[in-house]
Amino acid sequence: MVILANLLRGIATVLDMLLGMVIFLVIARAIISWVNADPMNPIVRFLVSSTDPLLRPLRRFVPILGGGIDITPIVLLLLLYFLKAALVDTLMDYAHFLRITALQGAALLHEFASMLA
Repeated sequence: MVILANLLRGIATVLDMLLGMVIFLVIARAIISWVNADPMNPIVRFLVSSTDPLLRPLRRFVPILGGGIDITPIVLLLLLYFLKAALVDTLMDYAHFLRITALQGAALLHEFASMLA
């Protein structure tokens, strides 16, 4: 049980880091779009190519506001923060529960064995 708990905790930690990196990329992409950066710049191209696969499907459902304001990055950030809160925290909580349960079970077994001796 402890091994499974540690495995779930590791998965949650890596997922948390990955979601954090994607959040950073989306924020950087939004800032770059405000300053009208050179589209041939390698950093701009990287930001566009790494965030477009996530933004493109959302653009079908999220309308562009008056004045041409694209709120798709904000919607994506909300979704990413929701995933981070729901999925990562749930995995961490379940890993903690498994670890506590396993340690309590081991303590009970040790107490039972000492009673028999």
